Amino acid sequence: MPKGKVTFETEKCKGCLLCVEFCPQHILYQDKNAFNKAGYNIITVSEPEKCVGCAFCAMMCPDSVITVEVDK
Repeated sequence: MPKGKVTFETEKCKGCLLCVEFCPQHILYQDKNAFNKAGYNIITVSEPEKCVGCAFCAMMCPDSVITVEVDK
């Protein structure tokens, strides 16, 4: 199974949670203790080793702040 790596441009993220809702692996969450400069809670990957690189999170992001790299 492919492995993925998810990165966020956290300063551009508005915390809409669409990426969290559409992640089939359920490994994304909104960190209630971490904020970007605009005051939005940032999204964090809880278990990066479980990412399969599907890129659903990146496709759903309205602000295009997510990059997914796939290592086959």
